Amino acid sequence: MTNSDINRLKDKAFQIFGIFCTFIGLVVLAIFLIDIVVEGVGRIDWDFITSLPSRRASRAGILTAWVGTLWILVLTTLIAFPLGVAAGVYLEEYGKKNKMANFLEINIANLAGVPSIIYGLLGLEIFVRQMRLGGSLLAGALTLSLLILPIIIVTTREAIKAVPRSIRDGSFALGASKWQTVWFQVLPASFGGILTGIILALSRAVGEAAPLIVIGALAYVPFTPSSPLDEFTVLPIQIFNWTSRPQEAFLTNAAAAIIVLLLITFLLNGLAVYLRNKQQKKVRW
Repeated sequence: MTNSDINRLKDKAFQIFGIFCTFIGLVVLAIFLIDIVVEGVGRIDWDFITSLPSRRASRAGILTAWVGTLWILVLTTLIAFPLGVAAGVYLEEYGKKNKMANFLEINIANLAGVPSIIYGLLGLEIFVRQMRLGGSLLAGALTLSLLILPIIIVTTREAIKAVPRSIRDGSFALGASKWQTVWFQVLPASFGGILTGIILALSRAVGEAAPLIVIGALAYVPFTPSSPLDEFTVLPIQIFNWTSRPQEAFLTNAAAAIIVLLLITFLLNGLAVYLRNKQQKKVRW
């Protein structure tokens, strides 16, 4: 048997091993999803969506949790979107390519992998204690913005890099300035990829519970927040609260809340895939 034959056998064996591992992962995921759907889908109704939390499982709902989640999503988007995109544009289009730029690039990429609990501790010290925002929606949104900023910056830079050089050259040839080229040509051409990264980052933020628990988000909130300085809860914290209770009925409520959270995440991911495909067609055209 030649070396070429041995290499082909190794390639085939690795391919089979990869397919097997993927299959195992999909099977485990399917088991979890089916178990959650079977247990919780019967609990989802209009009363469950519009009811306040209660000590009685049959009367408990997720109104305050999903309203708080919506507040957090909106505030986090308003904070992280302009900061992340502006930083990505500066680093890619205006920043000098030197050792400091390489140092920043490496650290931004590393920050994207830092555990979320670390951001929670940072938010606790800066936003809750130093800025005295308490366990408010604004403190939670600022903390989650720190969490997803590295992802948005990296995604923005990659989307800008994908813009063909000919678009920039054509704009400069027509007499446009650097800023006009970036604003009117580069950003519109890369906006689909940027928006995809932002949505995927928000889909991560919407499922985070650890940093919000650290900054003081409440497990039980008997009112819906009406301003960014109000106390709040979110769906992951509500799920954590219900799963920690011994009553079986609260576990059913938790499964129903998980289904709602999964639907929100799937909608965000589906929107990201749609925007990515639409942008790819636009670039090919």
